[in-house]
Amino acid sequence: MPTPTSRFRAGATLAAAAVALALLAACNRDQVSRSTPAPAPGAPPQGMPPAGMPSGMGGEVPPPPAPTHPLKWALPKGWTETGGGGMRFATLNPPGPGKIEVSVVNLPGMAGGELANVNRWRGQIGLEPLDEKALAGARRTVKSKAGAIAVFDFTSQGASPTRMIVGSLTTADGNTWFLKLVGDAPAAEKARPDFMRYLESLHLD
Repeated sequence: MPTPTSRFRAGATLAAAAVALALLAACNRDQVSRSTPAPAPGAPPQGMPPAGMPSGMGGEVPPPPAPTHPLKWALPKGWTETGGGGMRFATLNPPGPGKIEVSVVNLPGMAGGELANVNRWRGQIGLEPLDEKALAGARRTVKSKAGAIAVFDFTSQGASPTRMIVGSLTTADGNTWFLKLVGDAPAAEKARPDFMRYLESLHLD
């Protein structure tokens, strides 16, 4: 029979997971609000929790606390950094035509885990979710001074314009960092080599 202590720990774990999911949902709202002025038909009103969100965990979520030891990087030639704001730690802008950007988000702890976040990215470009086995097949690893970085590369199917996501996540100093290149497929494909070198340049000191 569960003891009061174990029930407390389980409750605390569920609460932490719910907070991480709420923060990630807020990240999505931030990104969508930059490219979609009006909500889609049937979408929940702004400030309301998305479908499936635990009651009381949606709405306007405050930004996560600033990391004690933030990631640092070497900005690729020609790229610009426009800073963060809200849920974002930073926004990077590769040069060239086409809609494209790199978002950098930092959240405490595991922030929902790898599978949930990869499927969140896939959903943003209309792809079906993966299971654990397919996730392992889609993952590649990049080494950096900040640690190993899991990278996932997806392109939308049948959509016009075709969209591409190169999403990556890494854990450092107890936080999870999400670094995502997203945009029109031709522009994202052109920026991809520099994005990979950018990932390799990550460090903490």
